[in-house]
Amino acid sequence: MKNLKEFHTARGYQMLNAEQKLLTSSMEDYLEMIYRICIEDGYIRINQLALKLNVRPSSATKIVQKLKKFGLIDYQKYAIIQLTDEGREIGQFLLKRHEIVEEFLKKLGIKETLLKDTEMMEHDISINTVKSICIFNTFLKDNPDIIKRYETFKNQFDLEGNFKIKQ
Repeated sequence: MKNLKEFHTARGYQMLNAEQKLLTSSMEDYLEMIYRICIEDGYIRINQLALKLNVRPSSATKIVQKLKKFGLIDYQKYAIIQLTDEGREIGQFLLKRHEIVEEFLKKLGIKETLLKDTEMMEHDISINTVKSICIFNTFLKDNPDIIKRYETFKNQFDLEGNFKIKQ
């Protein structure tokens, strides 16, 4: 049996993670979006970032200033935002983590809440779990028959997870 001191509430785990992480979940979202745009265009502007994240430009400016203090971006007021080498490296990791979690949820058949669930999960998941999910995603990709068997099995259940009664 596990030692009871090992268990925490979800918020407790978030607080433990916060002690070990430099970036908040919100900062990670901003950096990931900056990375997404910068790999295409090389830079992004505050208004464009705010629009992409559905926030006010003033909110985006505050987070961008924090990311600048951490040395992850280059930014001058009213100018463009570009990633530093470290920011590019972290942004690449954040996007990859997002894609791994999203691919896993897609394989589970999640559709309507895919983006929300991905966003909620990606920030509080350990690197070891991300690696394991990545390996599992690759296994499923290499074994499409297992996905088909899972989908057949899943169709035997109703929306509440109860076994469907055949009439």
